[in-house]
Amino acid sequence: MGEKRSAADSGVTDADEHVAGGKRSRVGSIDDYELTCGLGTGAFGAVVRARHRATGKDVALKFLRRCGRGKPAGEDGLLREGLFLARFRRHPSIVYLHGVARASRSGTWSLVLEHVGPSLSRVLRERRCGCRPPFTEEEVRHVMRQLLSGVARLHKGRIVHRDIKPGNILVGDGGEVVKLCDLGLAMCTAWKPPYQQAGTPGYKAPEMLLGKPDYDELVDVWSLGCVMGELLAGVPLFRGQTGTDQLFRIYHLLGVPCRHTWPSYPSLPLAGGVPLPRCWNRNRLRQRFPEERLSRDGFEVLNGLLTCNPGARLSAAAALQLPWFAGQPASPRQEPASFTAFPCADRCAGFAG
Repeated sequence: MGEKRSAADSGVTDADEHVAGGKRSRVGSIDDYELTCGLGTGAFGAVVRARHRATGKDVALKFLRRCGRGKPAGEDGLLREGLFLARFRRHPSIVYLHGVARASRSGTWSLVLEHVGPSLSRVLRERRCGCRPPFTEEEVRHVMRQLLSGVARLHKGRIVHRDIKPGNILVGDGGEVVKLCDLGLAMCTAWKPPYQQAGTPGYKAPEMLLGKPDYDELVDVWSLGCVMGELLAGVPLFRGQTGTDQLFRIYHLLGVPCRHTWPSYPSLPLAGGVPLPRCWNRNRLRQRFPEERLSRDGFEVLNGLLTCNPGARLSAAAALQLPWFAGQPASPRQEPASFTAFPCADRCAGFAG
């Protein structure tokens, strides 16, 4: 039995669909908005910046890509994403859902989201192109505290994001605000396994790459570790071309798993098909990030997130309790990262159908 479920089976109640944060979700029309420019595109659709005609408020509209006539593929998933976002719309580190809008001509739906700012991937790319150094430890701590807080809230609500990466992280207010977005691949742990592989290869957890059918929310924690490492290094930590190549790159940095470090490793479906070079038996993460780059407290967080064995990996909530975050306020108003504001991408139209 696969993981695909209806909204009801996902654990999202009818109350979540109509009421979130004490307010009824707004259902409007695409005609209420003036599309101004494109913010990004993906495999299934596009996000467009728009202005609400009545209030002048800027928002982000998420559309599905249309392929010929009929209902766009994935429309049920888009609405399910809306239900997931509605459950967490008051969390400061998760993008806010204003409501949904429908195109009068085609009848297709879009999500009406807050407009935050550029993606973290764009910020990183601009820094590399400008030959600027990677983020400082203080800036990384500022970002990670917010991301871990948002992920901890998702996990408390039994939702696994499954595609955490810089492209699905937004930054605003000059870097003071950092928010998770795009729950299009999210799942609920109330669903019965087996779970499908999902997400972007460079940020997939080892247990997912090895075919574990009942992985859990700790796959998100691994992805956060990859993001933290990328912020510190300025480039992605693992850029494999295939699943096996990805595992090789992980093992080269963190060491090859064994029964001692990961007792259930030999029983994973794909473990037998991955050759294990014996020379890679040492964890080189500290060598990659020496103490002059990352303090002992900071390394404790990174090492806890990037632990191959999910049974020994930190949870998001546990990571926030470590000394590295001691004394950090709940409000994201300290140690702002030096992000740069960016203009919109190419102007776009025609997504409303």
